[in-house]
Amino acid sequence: MGGNRLISGLALLAGVALGAGGALAQTKHFRLAYDQPVGTGYGVGGKIFADKLKELSKGTILIDQYPGAQLGQEPQVLQLVKTGDIDFCFSSSANAATLSPQAGVMSLHFLFRDEDHLKKSIASPEVSKAVRTMVDETVQGAHVLALLTLGFRNIYSKKEIHKLDDIKGMKVRVQATPTEDTMFPAYGAQIVHMPFGNVYTSLQTGVVDAAENGVNVFLVNKHYEVAPVMSMTEHEANNNLLWISDKLWSGLTAEQKGWVQAAADEVARQEPGKGFELEHQSATKLKSMGVKIVTDVDKSGFTKVAAPYLDKMAKELGPHADKIRQLIAAVK
Repeated sequence: MGGNRLISGLALLAGVALGAGGALAQTKHFRLAYDQPVGTGYGVGGKIFADKLKELSKGTILIDQYPGAQLGQEPQVLQLVKTGDIDFCFSSSANAATLSPQAGVMSLHFLFRDEDHLKKSIASPEVSKAVRTMVDETVQGAHVLALLTLGFRNIYSKKEIHKLDDIKGMKVRVQATPTEDTMFPAYGAQIVHMPFGNVYTSLQTGVVDAAENGVNVFLVNKHYEVAPVMSMTEHEANNNLLWISDKLWSGLTAEQKGWVQAAADEVARQEPGKGFELEHQSATKLKSMGVKIVTDVDKSGFTKVAAPYLDKMAKELGPHADKIRQLIAAVK
């Protein structure tokens, strides 16, 4: 009896394999790399993407996640995606600007009016399509599949920031992009560039006075231990892109490409809302731990300085950037 069961089981498996069509029947594993812990919006996006792709491909395409910069910091990982050594990655729009300078438009200060506007903009098919087109026309070796967001970036340090004057003269660690290099000096701060992994020690030793990032990133990386005050400046969106290597993309069948893009679209639909939930939960947790969250920041001084740069920098970055800025402004 056991033998018959085994034979019919094997026959069933063979039928499944043949029915799935040769190569498609083989389960293939692909690597998704990102530089933040799993408990961030990157981990949320990674799970949505992996689960949806597994479902659509009937288990033939599986995503193995490599969080916490296991495969390198974002600028290095982007290069490895371009060469086809890594299949997928998440990157900030700021780091994306190392490959396509026009991606810096997503990092422009006060581009987004509020939380609702940011969520709707990231989920907008028109905005997403414009970003994908920009990358396809300016980057070789990699494509963008979707946008996501970790919320807004805020300034954290050992002191409270209530208004623009409070950051004058401060040494602030910023991402190495033309946007940051223009805006923070315009506010009167000094900028310092360094990899994300060095921020904790630099805050601890006083190499920098402040850094800026999302609430959840601040929490999970324990930066509050060395900079126990976060001031909610919300000066910039923490926007991110899901990349795929061209080496993998060009090797997929039309059907497989459809699955991958549909799974990425699911990330764009679901992650922004979940990303903001994480931000709010993180703020509550930080407060309960005694970390000071300054919510009454007077942004008027910042926005007054930033306003003339929005149009100017978008145009300077290039036609794609200008189009994306206009599309975002039109999102209601």
